[in-house]
Amino acid sequence: MATTIAVSPDTKENLRKFGEKGETFDQIIRRLMEDAGWKKADARWNRILEDEKFTPLAEL
Repeated sequence: MATTIAVSPDTKENLRKFGEKGETFDQIIRRLMEDAGWKKADARWNRILEDEKFTPLAEL
């Protein structure tokens, strides 16, 4: 079931620019959300690597 989301004309045009040929707005938004999720996970992992102390398994 589809729903309507109000966005400004500028936002709609910018969203369209993120799309690839034949992609629906729904597909574009889903892909952008997935990419954002991976970036968030990657940033968290990098922060852990920088800030945390690791113990080698052999020492456990």
